[in-house]
Amino acid sequence: MNYEENLLFKVAWFYYMENKTQQQISEQLNLSRMKVVKYLETARNEGIVQFKIKSDGENRVKIEQLLMQKFNLKDAYVIPTASSNVNESIAKAAAQYIEGHLTPNCYINVGYGDTVSRTISNLVFSLDMPVSLVTLSGGVSCYTSAMAGANKSDSTKPTPQIYVVPAPLIVSNVELSQAIWEEKSVKEIISMTEMAYMTVVSIGAVDETATIFKDNKISKNELVLLRMNGAVGDILSQFFDKNGEKIEYELHDRLISTKLDTLKTMKNVIGVAGGLRKVHAIHGALKAGYLDVLITDEATAESLVDLVEI
Repeated sequence: MNYEENLLFKVAWFYYMENKTQQQISEQLNLSRMKVVKYLETARNEGIVQFKIKSDGENRVKIEQLLMQKFNLKDAYVIPTASSNVNESIAKAAAQYIEGHLTPNCYINVGYGDTVSRTISNLVFSLDMPVSLVTLSGGVSCYTSAMAGANKSDSTKPTPQIYVVPAPLIVSNVELSQAIWEEKSVKEIISMTEMAYMTVVSIGAVDETATIFKDNKISKNELVLLRMNGAVGDILSQFFDKNGEKIEYELHDRLISTKLDTLKTMKNVIGVAGGLRKVHAIHGALKAGYLDVLITDEATAESLVDLVEI
Protein backbone atom coordinates (compact mmCIF):
# COMPACT_ATOMS: atom_id res chain seq x y z
CA MET A 1 0.00 0.00 0.00
CA ASN A 2 1.50 3.37 -1.03
CA TYR A 3 0.97 6.70 0.72
CA GLU A 4 -1.92 7.71 -1.57
CA GLU A 5 -3.77 4.46 -0.83
CA ASN A 6 -3.08 4.89 2.88
CA LEU A 7 -4.68 8.34 2.78
CA LEU A 8 -7.67 6.90 0.93
CA PHE A 9 -8.25 4.32 3.67
CA LYS A 10 -7.76 6.91 6.43
CA VAL A 11 -10.35 9.25 4.92
CA ALA A 12 -12.82 6.38 4.50
CA TRP A 13 -12.20 5.14 8.04
CA PHE A 14 -12.60 8.55 9.67
CA TYR A 15 -15.77 9.36 7.71
CA TYR A 16 -17.61 6.05 7.87
CA MET A 17 -16.27 4.42 11.05
CA GLU A 18 -15.55 7.41 13.30
CA ASN A 19 -18.34 9.65 11.95
CA LYS A 20 -16.05 12.62 11.45
CA THR A 21 -17.15 15.45 9.21
CA GLN A 22 -15.38 16.25 5.97
CA GLN A 23 -14.11 19.45 7.56
CA GLN A 24 -12.65 17.58 10.54
CA ILE A 25 -10.93 15.11 8.21
CA SER A 26 -9.62 17.97 6.10
CA GLU A 27 -8.06 19.64 9.13
CA GLN A 28 -6.67 16.44 10.67
CA LEU A 29 -5.00 15.19 7.48
CA ASN A 30 -4.06 18.62 6.11
CA LEU A 31 -6.13 18.05 2.96
CA SER A 32 -8.48 20.33 1.07
CA ARG A 33 -12.22 19.66 1.36
CA MET A 34 -12.26 18.88 -2.36
CA LYS A 35 -9.55 16.25 -1.84
CA VAL A 36 -11.55 14.63 0.97
CA VAL A 37 -14.67 14.51 -1.24
CA LYS A 38 -12.63 12.96 -4.05
CA TYR A 39 -11.20 10.27 -1.76
CA LEU A 40 -14.66 9.39 -0.44
CA GLU A 41 -15.99 9.10 -3.98
CA THR A 42 -13.05 6.88 -4.97
CA ALA A 43 -13.58 4.68 -1.91
CA ARG A 44 -17.20 4.11 -2.91
CA ASN A 45 -16.48 3.58 -6.60
CA GLU A 46 -13.73 1.04 -5.97
CA GLY A 47 -15.78 -0.95 -3.48
CA ILE A 48 -13.48 -0.18 -0.58
CA VAL A 49 -16.47 1.04 1.39
CA GLN A 50 -19.29 -1.47 1.68
CA PHE A 51 -20.72 -2.29 5.09
CA LYS A 52 -17.18 -2.02 6.43
CA ILE A 53 -13.78 -0.95 5.12
CA LYS A 54 -12.73 -3.84 2.92
CA SER A 55 -8.97 -3.99 3.21
CA ASP A 56 -6.06 -5.34 5.18
CA GLY A 57 -5.36 -1.64 5.67
CA GLU A 58 -8.04 -1.55 8.38
CA ASN A 59 -5.69 -2.98 11.01
CA ARG A 60 -2.94 -0.54 10.10
CA VAL A 61 -5.28 2.45 10.36
CA LYS A 62 -6.33 1.26 13.82
CA ILE A 63 -2.70 0.89 14.88
CA GLU A 64 -1.89 4.35 13.53
CA GLN A 65 -4.65 5.83 15.66
CA LEU A 66 -3.41 3.98 18.76
CA LEU A 67 0.13 5.22 18.22
CA MET A 68 -1.08 8.79 17.77
CA GLN A 69 -3.24 8.69 20.88
CA LYS A 70 -0.76 6.99 23.19
CA PHE A 71 2.35 8.89 22.14
CA ASN A 72 0.69 12.23 21.37
CA LEU A 73 1.80 12.12 17.73
CA LYS A 74 0.51 14.41 15.01
CA ASP A 75 0.46 11.53 12.55
CA ALA A 76 1.56 7.94 11.97
CA TYR A 77 2.02 5.95 8.79
CA VAL A 78 2.20 2.17 9.16
CA ILE A 79 3.11 0.01 6.16
CA PRO A 80 2.98 -3.77 5.71
CA THR A 81 6.03 -5.50 7.16
CA ALA A 82 8.40 -6.45 4.35
CA SER A 83 9.95 -9.92 4.25
CA SER A 84 13.31 -8.31 3.56
CA ASN A 85 14.96 -4.89 3.51
CA VAL A 86 12.67 -3.13 5.96
CA ASN A 87 14.73 0.07 5.73
CA GLU A 88 14.13 0.42 2.00
CA SER A 89 10.38 -0.23 2.31
CA ILE A 90 10.06 2.37 5.06
CA ALA A 91 12.21 4.83 3.11
CA LYS A 92 9.95 4.57 0.05
CA ALA A 93 6.88 5.10 2.22
CA ALA A 94 8.54 8.05 3.96
CA ALA A 95 9.42 9.63 0.61
CA GLN A 96 5.77 9.40 -0.48
CA TYR A 97 4.65 10.89 2.83
CA ILE A 98 7.09 13.79 2.57
CA GLU A 99 6.14 14.51 -1.05
CA GLY A 100 2.52 14.74 0.08
CA HIS A 101 3.39 17.40 2.67
CA LEU A 102 5.86 19.62 0.79
CA THR A 103 5.31 23.33 0.46
CA PRO A 104 7.08 25.53 -2.14
CA ASN A 105 10.59 26.67 -1.18
CA CYS A 106 10.53 24.80 2.12
CA TYR A 107 13.56 23.59 4.04
CA ILE A 108 13.86 19.98 5.19
CA ASN A 109 16.31 19.03 7.93
CA VAL A 110 17.88 15.61 7.42
CA GLY A 111 19.59 13.49 10.05
CA TYR A 112 22.40 10.96 10.00
CA GLY A 113 21.49 7.39 9.15
CA ASP A 114 20.80 4.76 6.52
CA THR A 115 17.00 5.06 6.41
CA VAL A 116 17.13 8.85 6.09
CA SER A 117 19.62 8.54 3.23
CA ARG A 118 17.37 6.02 1.48
CA THR A 119 14.36 8.28 2.04
CA ILE A 120 16.07 11.23 0.37
CA SER A 121 17.21 9.11 -2.57
CA ASN A 122 13.58 8.03 -3.12
CA LEU A 123 12.19 11.56 -3.11
CA VAL A 124 10.97 12.97 -6.43
CA PHE A 125 11.30 16.74 -6.64
CA SER A 126 9.44 18.98 -9.07
CA LEU A 127 9.92 22.41 -10.59
CA ASP A 128 6.78 23.78 -8.96
CA MET A 129 7.86 22.53 -5.52
CA PRO A 130 11.53 23.53 -5.02
CA VAL A 131 12.99 22.51 -1.66
CA SER A 132 16.29 22.75 0.20
CA LEU A 133 17.88 20.05 2.35
CA VAL A 134 19.86 20.96 5.46
CA THR A 135 21.97 18.45 7.39
CA LEU A 136 21.70 18.27 11.17
CA SER A 137 25.21 16.97 11.75
CA GLY A 138 28.68 16.74 10.33
CA GLY A 139 30.11 13.63 8.75
CA VAL A 140 27.39 13.14 6.17
CA SER A 141 29.44 13.52 3.00
CA CYS A 142 28.86 9.83 2.25
CA TYR A 143 25.11 10.51 2.24
CA THR A 144 25.07 13.69 0.19
CA SER A 145 25.54 11.66 -2.99
CA ALA A 146 22.12 10.13 -2.35
CA MET A 147 20.68 13.58 -1.76
CA ALA A 148 22.28 15.05 -4.86
CA GLY A 149 21.32 11.98 -6.87
CA ALA A 150 17.59 12.39 -6.30
CA ASN A 151 15.91 12.70 -9.73
CA LYS A 152 19.21 12.05 -11.51
CA SER A 153 17.39 9.57 -13.74
CA ASP A 154 15.36 12.45 -15.16
CA SER A 155 17.43 15.44 -16.22
CA THR A 156 14.30 17.56 -16.67
CA LYS A 157 13.53 17.47 -12.96
CA PRO A 158 15.39 19.62 -10.44
CA THR A 159 17.66 18.41 -7.68
CA PRO A 160 17.38 19.99 -4.25
CA GLN A 161 19.70 22.65 -2.91
CA ILE A 162 21.82 20.98 -0.22
CA TYR A 163 23.37 22.68 2.80
CA VAL A 164 25.88 20.53 4.70
CA VAL A 165 27.46 21.14 8.10
CA PRO A 166 31.14 21.50 7.06
CA ALA A 167 32.65 19.28 9.75
CA PRO A 168 33.20 15.65 10.72
CA LEU A 169 30.63 13.89 12.88
CA ILE A 170 33.09 13.21 15.71
CA VAL A 171 36.27 15.09 16.60
CA SER A 172 39.18 14.11 18.84
CA ASN A 173 38.53 16.34 21.84
CA VAL A 174 35.99 18.63 23.48
CA GLU A 175 38.00 21.80 22.82
CA LEU A 176 38.02 21.15 19.08
CA SER A 177 34.29 20.43 19.14
CA GLN A 178 33.59 23.73 20.88
CA ALA A 179 35.79 25.59 18.39
CA ILE A 180 33.98 24.05 15.41
CA TRP A 181 30.59 25.03 16.83
CA GLU A 182 31.83 28.63 16.91
CA GLU A 183 32.87 28.63 13.24
CA LYS A 184 30.83 31.04 11.12
CA SER A 185 30.24 28.47 8.37
CA VAL A 186 28.83 25.99 10.89
CA LYS A 187 26.67 28.60 12.61
CA GLU A 188 25.18 29.60 9.25
CA ILE A 189 24.02 26.05 8.52
CA ILE A 190 22.70 25.55 12.05
CA SER A 191 20.69 28.77 11.78
CA MET A 192 19.08 27.41 8.62
CA THR A 193 17.82 24.34 10.49
CA GLU A 194 15.62 26.65 12.55
CA MET A 195 13.69 27.62 9.40
CA ALA A 196 12.86 24.05 8.38
CA TYR A 197 9.26 23.04 7.70
CA MET A 198 10.02 19.43 8.58
CA THR A 199 12.84 17.31 9.99
CA VAL A 200 13.58 13.69 9.07
CA VAL A 201 15.58 11.46 11.43
CA SER A 202 16.45 7.80 11.72
CA ILE A 203 16.36 5.87 14.99
CA GLY A 204 19.13 3.34 15.55
CA ALA A 205 19.41 0.27 17.75
CA VAL A 206 22.47 -0.25 19.94
CA ASP A 207 23.89 -3.16 17.98
CA GLU A 208 26.07 -3.90 14.98
CA THR A 209 23.37 -2.75 12.56
CA ALA A 210 23.73 0.83 13.84
CA THR A 211 24.95 3.23 11.16
CA ILE A 212 27.43 4.83 13.56
CA PHE A 213 29.00 1.38 14.07
CA LYS A 214 28.95 0.37 10.40
CA ASP A 215 30.62 3.68 9.55
CA ASN A 216 33.42 2.79 12.01
CA LYS A 217 32.67 5.73 14.29
CA ILE A 218 32.48 3.53 17.40
CA SER A 219 33.81 0.05 18.24
CA LYS A 220 32.09 -3.19 19.21
CA ASN A 221 33.41 -2.75 22.77
CA GLU A 222 31.80 0.68 22.92
CA LEU A 223 28.48 -0.82 21.86
CA VAL A 224 28.75 -3.30 24.73
CA LEU A 225 29.54 -0.51 27.22
CA LEU A 226 26.64 1.57 25.93
CA ARG A 227 24.21 -1.29 26.45
CA MET A 228 25.63 -1.90 29.93
CA ASN A 229 24.93 1.77 30.71
CA GLY A 230 21.30 1.39 29.68
CA ALA A 231 21.39 2.67 26.10
CA VAL A 232 18.60 1.29 23.89
CA GLY A 233 18.88 3.55 20.84
CA ASP A 234 20.25 6.67 19.22
CA ILE A 235 19.07 9.65 17.22
CA LEU A 236 21.62 11.92 15.54
CA SER A 237 24.36 9.72 17.11
CA GLN A 238 23.21 10.51 20.65
CA PHE A 239 22.39 7.49 22.76
CA PHE A 240 19.42 7.35 25.10
CA ASP A 241 17.84 4.95 27.60
CA LYS A 242 14.42 3.28 27.62
CA ASN A 243 12.79 6.56 28.64
CA GLY A 244 14.53 8.52 25.88
CA GLU A 245 16.87 10.26 28.32
CA LYS A 246 20.34 10.88 26.89
CA ILE A 247 22.89 8.78 28.76
CA GLU A 248 26.27 9.96 30.02
CA TYR A 249 28.79 9.18 27.29
CA GLU A 250 31.99 11.10 26.63
CA LEU A 251 31.56 10.88 22.85
CA HIS A 252 28.50 13.12 23.08
CA ASP A 253 30.77 16.05 23.98
CA ARG A 254 32.84 15.47 20.82
CA LEU A 255 29.90 15.28 18.43
CA ILE A 256 29.13 17.84 15.76
CA SER A 257 25.43 17.09 15.76
CA THR A 258 22.19 18.86 16.67
CA LYS A 259 21.33 18.20 20.31
CA LEU A 260 18.27 16.14 21.20
CA ASP A 261 16.86 19.00 23.28
CA THR A 262 17.05 21.18 20.16
CA LEU A 263 15.38 18.47 18.08
CA LYS A 264 12.37 18.69 20.40
CA THR A 265 11.88 22.33 19.44
CA MET A 266 11.81 21.67 15.68
CA LYS A 267 8.62 21.52 13.64
CA ASN A 268 7.21 18.31 12.21
CA VAL A 269 9.93 15.86 13.25
CA ILE A 270 9.43 12.64 11.28
CA GLY A 271 10.99 9.43 12.59
CA VAL A 272 11.67 6.79 9.94
CA ALA A 273 12.53 3.44 11.49
CA GLY A 274 11.32 -0.13 11.65
CA GLY A 275 12.23 -3.72 12.40
CA LEU A 276 11.67 -5.58 15.66
CA ARG A 277 15.27 -5.03 16.77
CA LYS A 278 14.47 -1.30 16.95
CA VAL A 279 11.28 -1.54 19.01
CA HIS A 280 12.87 -0.43 22.30
CA ALA A 281 14.80 2.35 20.55
CA ILE A 282 11.68 3.72 18.85
CA HIS A 283 9.70 3.36 22.07
CA GLY A 284 12.28 5.43 23.97
CA ALA A 285 12.24 8.12 21.29
CA LEU A 286 8.43 8.27 21.38
CA LYS A 287 8.31 8.32 25.16
CA ALA A 288 10.71 11.28 25.27
CA GLY A 289 8.65 13.22 22.73
CA TYR A 290 11.36 13.57 20.09
CA LEU A 291 8.97 12.76 17.24
CA ASP A 292 5.82 14.33 15.82
CA VAL A 293 5.31 11.67 13.14
CA LEU A 294 6.34 8.01 13.01
CA ILE A 295 6.68 6.01 9.81
CA THR A 296 7.24 2.32 10.52
CA ASP A 297 6.13 -1.21 9.64
CA GLU A 298 3.13 -3.08 10.99
CA ALA A 299 4.95 -5.66 13.14
CA THR A 300 7.02 -2.94 14.80
CA ALA A 301 3.96 -0.75 15.34
CA GLU A 302 2.06 -3.60 16.99
CA SER A 303 5.00 -4.27 19.31
CA LEU A 304 5.13 -0.58 20.23
CA VAL A 305 1.45 -0.60 21.14
CA ASP A 306 1.98 -3.72 23.28
CA LEU A 307 4.93 -2.10 25.07
CA VAL A 308 2.78 0.90 25.95
CA GLU A 309 0.10 -1.31 27.45
CA ILE A 310 2.47 -3.26 29.73
